[in-house]
Amino acid sequence: MNRITDTVKTLLIANVLFFIGTQVLGDMAYKFFALWYPENPNFQFWQVLTHMFMHGGFTHILFNMFALFIFGSVLEMYLGQQRFLFIYFSAGLGAAGLQILFSYIGFYDAYQSFIEAGVTQEQIQMLLDSALETGEYRTFGLPEDVHVPLVEKYLTPMVGASGAIFGVLAAFAVVYPNMPLYIIFIPIPIKAKYLIGGYFLLNVYSAVTGSSIAGPANTAYWAHIGGAVIGFITMWVWKKNQFNQNRWN
Repeated sequence: MNRITDTVKTLLIANVLFFIGTQVLGDMAYKFFALWYPENPNFQFWQVLTHMFMHGGFTHILFNMFALFIFGSVLEMYLGQQRFLFIYFSAGLGAAGLQILFSYIGFYDAYQSFIEAGVTQEQIQMLLDSALETGEYRTFGLPEDVHVPLVEKYLTPMVGASGAIFGVLAAFAVVYPNMPLYIIFIPIPIKAKYLIGGYFLLNVYSAVTGSSIAGPANTAYWAHIGGAVIGFITMWVWKKNQFNQNRWN
């Protein structure tokens, strides 16, 4: 691979600094900079951006920054700084938007189950407030598959650059579909379009079924999908337009 570009270097440094700051500040950093469910009192508008620089642990940031290091500079040298940053941040925002959408769906499905069981809106809010403050809450006799989604969607913040990284990966696969890539311990080259496309399909499967085969159980799979879709569509449109312009010149 070629040298690391200045933009990718800056993103790497920013993510590492945020990670160090998180280790120093602990829960306070997550409270202010992770992306919370919009109806959670911890939610702030700036979190749609800052959550992209937050990570849940060393392994989380290691894999994301490794992917940014490997693919980011090559893509930026092809696109230029401005277009690369557009894909990176638009994919990150698209990832957050899709993840929040499905969080809303899961939350309100569970919320409606509480209402149908005769629990009032005030009681549900007290349940959520208690879960936020103490980690304990009243279930009103409802099964685990009803009250757990309600509380998890409300309490679990979103962190990580994964959505933006998936946008970079998808764009890379559009630009260099046949570039041979290697997986650690597998000495057989796999074309980028198959390796990245296969990884994307694993995330779709996990998002739809709830089976975590492409990451930890708390992975935001819909965020990965949202980032990849934005990166793919953006790069596909740019490449198509470039082809059409060159075609008539």
